[in-house]
Amino acid sequence: MPNTELIPHLFRTEFTKIVAVLCKTYGISNIQLAEDLVSETFLKATETWGLKGLPENPTAWLYTVAKNKTKDYFKHTAVFNSKVRPAIKATTTESNIDSLEVDLSESNIKDSQLQMLFAVCNPKLSKEAQIGLALRVLCGFGVDEIASSLLTSTATINKRLYRAKEKFRIEKIELVMPQGEAIHERLNSVLSVIYLLYNEGYYSASDDKAMRKDLCFEAMRLLLILIQNKETNVPSANALLALFCFHSSRFDARIDANGSSILYEDQDQTKWEPELIKRGEYYLNEAAKGSVLSKYHLEASIAFWHTRTELNEKEKWFQILQLYNRLLQIEYSPVIALNRTYALSKSEGNAVALKEALKINLADNHLYHSLVAELYIGIDEKKQLEHLQQALSLSSNDRDKIITFRKIKEIQT
Repeated sequence: MPNTELIPHLFRTEFTKIVAVLCKTYGISNIQLAEDLVSETFLKATETWGLKGLPENPTAWLYTVAKNKTKDYFKHTAVFNSKVRPAIKATTTESNIDSLEVDLSESNIKDSQLQMLFAVCNPKLSKEAQIGLALRVLCGFGVDEIASSLLTSTATINKRLYRAKEKFRIEKIELVMPQGEAIHERLNSVLSVIYLLYNEGYYSASDDKAMRKDLCFEAMRLLLILIQNKETNVPSANALLALFCFHSSRFDARIDANGSSILYEDQDQTKWEPELIKRGEYYLNEAAKGSVLSKYHLEASIAFWHTRTELNEKEKWFQILQLYNRLLQIEYSPVIALNRTYALSKSEGNAVALKEALKINLADNHLYHSLVAELYIGIDEKKQLEHLQQALSLSSNDRDKIITFRKIKEIQT
């Protein structure tokens, strides 16, 4: 792999690991400093490898340089003496402080990333800040990439990250795992952030297909960190990973060559990834070992039935409809209700589904009007056209606008 490809690849895979370990060693209040030092390490790699060629072990080279840069920095600044030394003195003898080693072993990297995940999802931070920090310090995304994936400006992201890092310092948030019952309370927040992170990629309006996949796969990687730890390997985490596997199995089938969305019923099933479906089934079975039914269990089960191609369509949609009914009892949302009406239309027909759809309060959502327009097919062409025009006016995605415009022209001609 040439340098031009290797360094960005290593940045994405190793940046977050080194930052997490440095924060564990020297305190999460120094998170910005850790990011700066690791960024300098990669800059040095770009310069050195370009002149001297690749080292025998590029990853080990990065770890060594990052460790040396960090120790050199703290040795020659007042920060170490005034802030870091007092913070770590309680657990480290005076004679060993100056020789404090940065442990970049595989086990410590995993522990540090798990602790960072829980720190990032601290309830004292806003949900937007949690997602931004997760993308930056756990997924290695640059500020421009985060802004693009979250459809906002770099200035907004910089402000969110700055405020979040200040919160770490002011609130004296530590990079440690919660203990006892607190770990399960915080775990719900962690799963929620990972769920939102995946959805940002899977349902993104961004034109960058690679970016969307990266978001989804990073969410899956973070979830695996939880599942590989016995304290956080809980049924709801397995259910969420099952959901991600089922969704990701259809990633390439839901977007055409022009970047336009392909409806489920029009997807080329030969593009579905069978290995991911099998992995989804494995994690769904693991999720069934618990006694608590979470929304992730139900959403994963719905996604599972979507992958069943051997069943009678009526039977499949009946099963999906029952799961949506249960999901709405656990956690009502207009979007879930809207998805249920689609399943209802496949199971009991458009007329029945239309009555339910018109009760949903989503008048400002273009997807709502697109679905209602579909339900009016064969019932009221005028109403169908009205809702398509509403969908067109509300959509912010150029691809969706093109598809909706074509449907309008078909009716008008």
